[in-house]
Amino acid sequence: MDFKLTEEQEALKKEFEDFFQEVMKDAPPEYGTGGLEGTYKTDEGFQFHMAVAKKLGEKGWLSRAWPKEFGGQGAPLIEQLIFNEAKDKYNAPGVDMFGIGMFAPTLILAANDEQRERLLPPIAKGEVSYCQGWSEPDAGSDLASLTTTAIRNGDHYIVNGQKIWTSGGHKADCMFLLARTNTEEKRGKGLSVFHLKMDLPGIEVRPILYMNGTHIYNEVFFKDVKIPAKDMIGGENEGWQLTRQTMNFERSSIGLFIEGKNRVRDMVNYVKTHKKNGKFLSEDPIVRQKLARLYMELDMGHTLAYKIAFLQEQGGLIFAASAASEAKLFGSELIQRIANYSTEIMGLYGQLTESEWAPLNGVMNEMYTMCMGLNIAGGSTEIQKNIIAWVGLGLPRIR
Repeated sequence: MDFKLTEEQEALKKEFEDFFQEVMKDAPPEYGTGGLEGTYKTDEGFQFHMAVAKKLGEKGWLSRAWPKEFGGQGAPLIEQLIFNEAKDKYNAPGVDMFGIGMFAPTLILAANDEQRERLLPPIAKGEVSYCQGWSEPDAGSDLASLTTTAIRNGDHYIVNGQKIWTSGGHKADCMFLLARTNTEEKRGKGLSVFHLKMDLPGIEVRPILYMNGTHIYNEVFFKDVKIPAKDMIGGENEGWQLTRQTMNFERSSIGLFIEGKNRVRDMVNYVKTHKKNGKFLSEDPIVRQKLARLYMELDMGHTLAYKIAFLQEQGGLIFAASAASEAKLFGSELIQRIANYSTEIMGLYGQLTESEWAPLNGVMNEMYTMCMGLNIAGGSTEIQKNIIAWVGLGLPRIR
């Protein structure tokens, strides 16, 4: 396969980059270095995110890769990846990772015509924000063991239970929920997927604060919440297979590798301008070798991300699933190595954030305190290794 972009793709890349470079000039100070923290930590950051989302919606870029019959442009996945790379290069907001990245493809795959006509346009226009209702206190990696129930009662389902680690749940307009509709079935056989509005009576959102005070994650409690039956996506008790397919949508992890490159470039500039024992850090052979190795590994991850898009485009979903787990695992651990080594180079100054003495405006400390969660979010290290062994290597599946 040829990884070189065509002239048309290069022009498209420049158009995307020019847009994000310009839009980031209006970023409020509260948005900080972006990402989930910049989007969800403050009202100002979230408002900026939604403003950019609407601009992207006006251009048709949020739904660019959707099939034309569902309001998209039918663009190939490689162009979607180019778009994502341009956005991440500038740490720009505007793309709802749950609404655009997961729920919209689920609707395209399994929703009925009425649901698609009602739910897809607001997502494509950047008018609505979503969160994911999957994980529970006793059902994380073993998601199929969840206990939140949705029991049919006439034209509604009554939901009771709890979700946890719900990113952006305090800002979201809607949630796509995985709940148990058949309490007699075990594990994945009795699960269904729902769309619900977060302002329904009986929903309570409680914050989970990081040790640095950041509010991204939440607990969400459901007490006799009534969801219209028409908002079930797919068939009753068919939610587990649908959820597994949802997990495979756009799992290239390109954002991890672009963030990593941005941070390594920051460190390259840092070592060029700071001294230790009278010499610039850039002259230290160990510093040079470690930064070079990190950059080399980031190039490897970047190539893997494009390979995943290529496999998905060619219909090789099984191989793409294994490669996606490889990228997620490799990218998460690489970000941690970057954060650890950068903090080591900067010493105690690297532990500062809100201080005039904080190197790089404290971005490395934020990265250091948040990156360990990458080994859990979206599937733990152990889960990713099992997928690689089972799908990629053909080893027996164990339970």
